[in-house]
Amino acid sequence: MSVTVLVVEDEVKIRDLVRRYLEREDLAVVTTGSGAEAMSILERGGIDLLVLDLNLPDVAGETIAAEFAGRLPIVMLTAKSGEADRIHGLELGADDYLTKPFSPRELVLRVQAVLRRSAASPVDTSVSSFGGGQLVIDEVRHEATVSGTVVELTPTEWSLLTVLASSPGRVFSRSELVNRVRGYEFDGYERTVDSHIKDLRRK
Repeated sequence: MSVTVLVVEDEVKIRDLVRRYLEREDLAVVTTGSGAEAMSILERGGIDLLVLDLNLPDVAGETIAAEFAGRLPIVMLTAKSGEADRIHGLELGADDYLTKPFSPRELVLRVQAVLRRSAASPVDTSVSSFGGGQLVIDEVRHEATVSGTVVELTPTEWSLLTVLASSPGRVFSRSELVNRVRGYEFDGYERTVDSHIKDLRRK
């Protein structure tokens, strides 16, 4: 089955370089330097993964990430290398985050890793209920309901909820949760887990 990657990057040289490296791995690639065009392409469907530069001239990459996180995997590209910036990007729903300048080969490996994790997601347990049906998690619709009422969750809260629900009664460490949600260790992100769990309990 062919995989199509949308690369959204306003710097032509970087965009073309990324396209060439991805195409070498037999991935179909669509490119654009416009955030508005990217959103139009994504709305039409047919994209399996998004490589997204946050610094776009028309529509902020953060806006695109917030709109489509949870609907497809996202790998963010940015010149911002601070820990707070990385945490913010992951909280927006990115599956991975790469700072410029970066190795094109590393980007390809990260894209492949994200695609593998996405393909490995279970499809036979799309709807789960807990507490006698009070909490219902629908993984196809990306929707959680409590006593019949839909609960608004951020992409990170949704990911944490599905991980916790996958092993009821199990106690996860912070590092385990980060690794299960993000697919890799990221020490800086561990400090935000407690606040996300607190928000989940409140909701």
